[in-house]
Amino acid sequence: MSNHRRRDDLLIAVALTEFSVHYERVDPELSQRAWQLAADRLLEYDVGPYEVDEALEIGAK
Repeated sequence: MSNHRRRDDLLIAVALTEFSVHYERVDPELSQRAWQLAADRLLEYDVGPYEVDEALEIGAK
């Protein structure tokens, strides 16, 4: 699997997590589904929620 695809998948996981948090009160079922999709992507790459910034090299020089 390419590094580009991995990065895209991790960015999608971050976006899904953000969506989940912001829409939790509006549509709890949709929020839960978004969270599950995010978690599935993170598990696919064996990356925990607190490791995403490192995996995406955020803040790296």
